This record gives sequence, C-alpha cells and structure tokens, in this order.
Amino acid sequence: MSYSATTPEPEVESARRQNALSLLFFVLTVVAFTLRFCFSPEMMNALVDYTSDTGGALYEKLHFGTYAIFALLPLVLFTRPIFLRGDEIAKFRDLVRYCGMMVLLIVFMIATGRSSSSGFFIDTYLVAGVAGLVVLAQNAGMRRRLGDVVLAISIISALMGLFEAATHTRILPYAANEEVFRPTGLSDHPLTLGMICAASIGFVALTRWPVWVRVVTILILFIGTAASGARFALLLAGAEVLVLLVTVPWGLSPAAERTAKFAALLLTLLAGAGLIAVLAAGGFLSRFSDGVVDENFYARTNIYKIFDYVTWQEILFGGDLNAILKIVNEKLKLPYIESTPVYLTFQVGAILALIFAGVVFWMFWRLLRHQARPAWIGTAIFLAAALSNNTLSSKTPVVTIFVVLLVCYFEAVPQKRNAEA
Repeated sequence: MSYSATTPEPEVESARRQNALSLLFFVLTVVAFTLRFCFSPEMMNALVDYTSDTGGALYEKLHFGTYAIFALLPLVLFTRPIFLRGDEIAKFRDLVRYCGMMVLLIVFMIATGRSSSSGFFIDTYLVAGVAGLVVLAQNAGMRRRLGDVVLAISIISALMGLFEAATHTRILPYAANEEVFRPTGLSDHPLTLGMICAASIGFVALTRWPVWVRVVTILILFIGTAASGARFALLLAGAEVLVLLVTVPWGLSPAAERTAKFAALLLTLLAGAGLIAVLAAGGFLSRFSDGVVDENFYARTNIYKIFDYVTWQEILFGGDLNAILKIVNEKLKLPYIESTPVYLTFQVGAILALIFAGVVFWMFWRLLRHQARPAWIGTAIFLAAALSNNTLSSKTPVVTIFVVLLVCYFEAVPQKRNAEA
C-alpha cells in the first residue's frame, strides 16, 4: 500500500467519511424540517386524527415531521464525534436541560390522565429543543446552510401567500371558514403566515447573502406580512425594519455610518410610504379599514372575563377544557380561547403554567446570549406577535422554526471573550 507524503491515507479516508456523513445529515435534516414546517395540520388530518380533541391515540397527535426530527437526534449525536467550542457548549447544555424539563412536564401530563393534551407539548415545545440539538450537533457551515433553507421556506411561503391573496385561490387545504379571504401560504393560519414573515426579517440580516438579495428578501417578507392580513404583525414588521436599519452596525466609521444611516432611513421612509399606498390600492390593507381595535381585538381581551365564571381550584390546578370552552361560547359569546395564558392556565393550572412559561422564556434567553442584535430583534418580534393570539397554545412549528434560526446563525465566541463580555 502507498501513502501520501503529506497526509496518511487512513486520515484521508476518515475525512471523506466525515464529510459524507455531514452531507447526509444535512440532507436528512432539511427533509425533516421541510416535512414539519410545510405539511399542514389539514394534510395531517387527512391521514390521522391529528388535531381532534375528542379521540385518537397519542401517536396520532404527533406530526410526521416531529417523528423525523426525534429519529435524527441519536443519529447526529452518536454516529460521529461532535466538536463544540466556546458558547456552543453552554447552549448545548441549555437545550438538554430544556428538553429534560419538557419531558418531566409531559410525564406529569400523562400521569394525571391528560395524555391527549401532552401531544401539544411534544409537538410544539419538546421538538423545538430536539431540533436545536440536531442543528447544533452539525458543523458551523452546515448550520448556516440550514438557516438559509429555513429562511427560503419562509420566502416561498410569503410568495405563495401573495399569489393566494391576488387570486383568492388556496394552494394548500385550509379548514376554517372566514368571512374575508386571507392567505395561508405554507402555514396553518393567516396570522401564523404574517408572524413568520415579520419575525424572519430580523434573521435575514444575519445571512451572508449579497445586500441586494437581503433587501429583496425583506421586501418580499414585508409584503407577505401585509397580504396575510395580520395587522399587528405588519405594524411590528414596519418597526422592525426601521430598528434594524438604525441599530445594526454597518462597519463604517462612526461619522460615515451616521450619515449613511440617516440617508438610508429617509429613503426607506419615502419608499415605505409609496409601498403602503400601493398595498392599500391593491386591497392588501383592507383589514385596517375598521382600525386596529375591532371585534377581534376585543375577543382577545374579553376572554379574560372567563375567570369570573370558574373556581379558584380550576385556576390553580387546571380544569376541563371542553367545559371551559362551553362557558366561553355561552357566557362570553366567543368561538375560541384566543389567549395562550388563558389556555395554559386551564390546561395545566396557573402554577404549572407559570413554571412552563418561565422554562420557555429561559430557553430563548439562553439561546440569545452573545447573539447578534438582529437575532434579538427577530425573536422579540416573534414573541410579541405570537403572544397577541393563541399561536403558542396550538400545535405549531413556529417555536421550532425560531429556535432553529437562533442556533443556525449563532457565531461561536471564544470563551475568553465570553468572560470579558
């Protein structure tokens, strides 16, 4: 056998094997994420009893993409060495702790006879932590490419939403009957489409795409937010663009950066005014005709009157959600519980709901440590938009999407610098 004078042949073969595994895991992760993010609940319901609260086994309550992500975890963790550095190690430990706490909550739900409800916690929250570990176990180059793929899915969803809004034709099935047509794109609800488009704008600033590509992408996402009819998300998206423009460093001298940002801000405001006029003329802003405060706004505030009709035991320790929904329908004249805090209060009780919320916010806080400013801005937009409705109390991939984006675009900082920060 002959060997290279510079690199021994066994080392070359090992490197090739590692590269092949990296590429394989990247492709498998893209497939799993695409399945979870793009295969809607209506499509799931056509195959299994996915969203029904009245029956079905626990295994039917989990998305096919959730199974795929869970299956990937042992593969990426135990089939090859994992090299982490700096703050990556801390984030890996934090995600493991988060998953452990979610598992304890799910075990409690099953032990107390709420196995059907536990599917929601697995499908929305536990899988987010597992997906973060799957991404973090891959090398930095593959992580960044995964982030680009996830953003590409958001862009495609926005473009689909624009097509649907223009033609009033849905591409994917949507079960809800709405008085006014609103597009959904690849998401499960118009508000989800708007929220994903708006919050993704911040993460576009973290890509290494050419400037003109980033500008066009932000424009597509902004228009997609408007097309979705998500009014609060559109207001947040407008503020987000301005905040990104003003606060993100441009790498110029202080004086030159101030001058450039001032000129860019004026140009953005002028272009934005023109864009708003075009969107209004195209009918994309029709939901603003009744103002921001309308019956939908009151539905999300009046829901808190439900606490006048229940006992303190139901508030502290949870209650029968079907009975609570009946009170909401009959007493408050509302069709749904459009509030995550209210839903979680009666799902697990106020005490456990507060602990659960604390764990989720702790996880996001830990992932945001030493992150670039656009990551903070995008995450803030996501949480603000999600908490304005019942997104976080439903089976949704949005938590996983933004956990993945935070991990994908995190740049490891040397431990010494971390200590000085």
